[in-house]
Amino acid sequence: MAIVIADTSPLQYLFQLGLLDLLRELYGTVLVPEAVRDELLVGRSLGVAVPDPADFTWIMLRPTTTHASIESSDDLGAGERAALSLALEIRDAIVILDDAAARAAAATLNIPTTGTLGVLLLAKERRLVMSIANVLDELEQRGFRIAPALLARVLAIAGENK
Repeated sequence: MAIVIADTSPLQYLFQLGLLDLLRELYGTVLVPEAVRDELLVGRSLGVAVPDPADFTWIMLRPTTTHASIESSDDLGAGERAALSLALEIRDAIVILDDAAARAAAATLNIPTTGTLGVLLLAKERRLVMSIANVLDELEQRGFRIAPALLARVLAIAGENK
């Protein structure tokens, strides 16, 4: 199985959808940088429904040191910088993140990525979820932004209509 590192937003949204266990079923162990845990704890203190990584035996916290190539990136949050830094330390890791700037930074650094939508598509492919159209609706209701063209593409890949 691939080594997977998760950023904050995929953990938050999958948790809110009741689908966080998809990560365990798809990837086994998921690495979470301490900075991501800290962002989740801040969200929790503000009343946002987010997971506590300590509650999941398959989530492993990892300390990270921000790499110089990422440190100066003002477009990235602390969790994104930590996730990308950890991926630079661990060869062949895949980072699950949604932010466009973070994905662009990962591409520059040759770090493979997927996002919440990619996780849902893989879960559909492996028959862990039967339909993702309703899940995508719920994601959008929770503030997850999906461009119309991307939504259409994801539904087409999933073999679903909206």
